[in-house]
Amino acid sequence: MSEITTHTGHLDASGLRVAIVATRFNEAIVERLVASATDTLRRHGAEASAIRVVWVPGAFELPIAVSRVARRGDVDAVVALGCVVRGDTPHFDYVAGEAARGTAAAARETDIPVAFGVLTTDTWEQAVARAGGKLGNKGGEAAVAAVETANLLRSL
Repeated sequence: MSEITTHTGHLDASGLRVAIVATRFNEAIVERLVASATDTLRRHGAEASAIRVVWVPGAFELPIAVSRVARRGDVDAVVALGCVVRGDTPHFDYVAGEAARGTAAAARETDIPVAFGVLTTDTWEQAVARAGGKLGNKGGEAAVAAVETANLLRSL
């Protein structure tokens, strides 16, 4: 009887080069996400010199920057961070949807893992809760996903 081969990523960022692409829109929230992501990467072994932060104006601009960063070939993973809070118009749906679709497409097209850490909330209070409040920090969670996926892909 043959054994089942299992592949899984591990949470060791040693030797990984990671780019964080973050939005300036809702910067008070996004700065918290970036701080958590960089701290998480460092705690898991990434060197400070192996982490690059790229700022874009808003979530709609994330996909083009994520794609460009991934295509350069000098990163093992990308963490996309931002915050889109629902308003009274359908603008939220277009921005959040395109940010998600575009970053997913960048990952598929470049074969570089992209962790999607863009908060899409109904209220500012919900964003605060997910950026270091009572619901943790989604920036750090996205960094963990990026590290694990990068290591998983290396094993395949």
